[in-house]
Amino acid sequence: MFAQLGLALHYGLTILLSAFLLFQVQPIIAKLILPWFGGSASVWTACMLFFQMLLLLGYLYSHFVVRLLSARQQSLLHIALLAVSLLLLPISPSAEWRPSGGEDPTPRILALLTVTIGLPYFVLSTTGPLIQAWFAREKPGAVPYRLFALSNFGSLLALLAYPVAVEPYLPTRWQSGWWSALFAVFALLCGLLAWRGRHGGPAVAGATQAATVAGPTAALRLRWIALAACPSILLVADTSFLTANIAPIPLLWVLPLALYLLSFIFCFERRGWYRRGLFLPLLALGLGAMAYLPTLGVSALPIYLAMGINLAAFFAACMVCHGELARLHPHPSQLTGYFLMIAVGGALGGLFVGVVAPYAFTGNFELSIGLVLTALVAAWVVMGDHVFASSRRRVLAWAGAASVVLGIAYVSVNEHLDDLDGARVTARNFYGTLRVLDGGEAEDARRTLMHGQIVHGRQFQAPDRQDWPTAYYSQDSGVGRAILTKAAGGPVRVGVVGVGIGTLLTYGRPGDSFRLYEIDPLVMQLARSEFSFLSRSKAATEIVIADARLALEREPAQQFDVLVVDAFSGDAVPIHLLTKEAFASYFRHLKPQGVLAVHVTNRFLDLKQVVKAAADHFGWQARLVGTAADGERLVYRSDWVLVSADPLFFGQALLAEAAAFEATPGFRLWSDDYSSVLAVLK
Repeated sequence: MFAQLGLALHYGLTILLSAFLLFQVQPIIAKLILPWFGGSASVWTACMLFFQMLLLLGYLYSHFVVRLLSARQQSLLHIALLAVSLLLLPISPSAEWRPSGGEDPTPRILALLTVTIGLPYFVLSTTGPLIQAWFAREKPGAVPYRLFALSNFGSLLALLAYPVAVEPYLPTRWQSGWWSALFAVFALLCGLLAWRGRHGGPAVAGATQAATVAGPTAALRLRWIALAACPSILLVADTSFLTANIAPIPLLWVLPLALYLLSFIFCFERRGWYRRGLFLPLLALGLGAMAYLPTLGVSALPIYLAMGINLAAFFAACMVCHGELARLHPHPSQLTGYFLMIAVGGALGGLFVGVVAPYAFTGNFELSIGLVLTALVAAWVVMGDHVFASSRRRVLAWAGAASVVLGIAYVSVNEHLDDLDGARVTARNFYGTLRVLDGGEAEDARRTLMHGQIVHGRQFQAPDRQDWPTAYYSQDSGVGRAILTKAAGGPVRVGVVGVGIGTLLTYGRPGDSFRLYEIDPLVMQLARSEFSFLSRSKAATEIVIADARLALEREPAQQFDVLVVDAFSGDAVPIHLLTKEAFASYFRHLKPQGVLAVHVTNRFLDLKQVVKAAADHFGWQARLVGTAADGERLVYRSDWVLVSADPLFFGQALLAEAAAFEATPGFRLWSDDYSSVLAVLK
């Protein structure tokens, strides 16, 4: 009895640890490479694509190893892979992979991840189906699918542990070392299981069972793939929708992914959790709600209500798809093929959202496509195996399902048509979707550049107003006061990190020079073609298309009078621009009496304390300048922190309202090795 309990514990601990490591390495490696690619949320999407594709390869390996190799061959091969993967530790991306300019980052990210963590991640990805197949071989009467639920529990535990218990307390280099140490423990546990099974009989999925158990049909395999693909599409597309249109809260991606994993746990741990009578009506209501929410204005519903409706609907969709997957699970003899098809579906969903959508669509259409596909797949699977009491009921059921699908498609298509009609330009690339909107009439006519719900800049269209500094950059704003103060002493040299539409160029005069750093070439393209701040500026202008920090690190000291850092108002805050090392680079490029202006306006993050901690570390003074909104002049409320080593700077007239402030007691200075968004959540 104790031996059997120990065996089950060994299998359970191995699969739990492998899943935990799979989901711990994802944020660790993403955080290591984020600074090299501008801190964009799309880096996470590219990483997710890599993880899904490698998971597919791992499942493919498990399927063919179990079906084609003897127990001894499986054992020796897998032990060899474990041993080789240990030689690649600790995980640490090489600086040679840093991008040099404005090229498409996706291929470089995928290649970097392959070289850095490819084999260890591949070995981990094989564990789920392989361990379940070994378990079924050793204990024929047991239910291996409950190990799949345990695996997803390990993934969920890792997902929740990282932002709460790992990131706030462990420097990044320690995270890598800690993960590598746990991987060594996993390799030992998995290697012992492989060695234990070297003398076992044929796997359950092998020839003995194949003679008595019919293999899955092509239609069944297609159902498995479709049911796995739909939640995969919704996961990434809905996370993007939430952060761009409801609440740009950092770490919001944790909630959809947690619900996605939770649905796997519920559906595969036992059958009682998923009931068609409950979840199919919830699916119809939920998909309708998710299609309808984008038609509402940003402030039409309270944030938490809108988020609650969206996430509840997403969870219902995951429960139906994963519940139907669990209902359709085959005999253990077909286990590895079943999980292979699930991995194929997940990878196809990731490819669609991560590769196809950004380059095939000019807008964010993938969520709507995912909603319609989910409704179609659910109707196809449920109706296909349901026994109707009469043909009349069958017709009514299909008519009802068709109505739901057509209704969702109608609402979604109308919403996208409205967006296209209201936009002068809609364009998209790796860094996101941009829209140029026109509004107002006569003297109030204006043009706006939007990234999701974030305003990148606004310009009046009336000739006598085109040079007005708008949005966050009025003459009363912190950055306006800083530039005007320095300009009083003669020509100024200004550096700008985050160009937007180039509004700050309205301060340029003959003899001034502005050097602009922008990572997104599409932003610069639209700033030139749809707005006139760049063309109308009287100052000399230089443009650098690259991540600002990487560019500044490569360049000789620029001797800026003012360096403006304006990249933190959106959902994907580029943390690498707020670390101790980043501030050291900024200060190197300033003149001795120069000033650093950091834009910290943000609804959800209190970033001023990050800037204050860095200023204190280097012995510079920091002051906060807050400005009220002025709708008639298209001016928004703004907060800027001005940092200078010049003791006379803050004594000048325009800066009389600049307020001294203190960082939160105990706040820890951010560095390339440590940062925590939770520490600055409002």
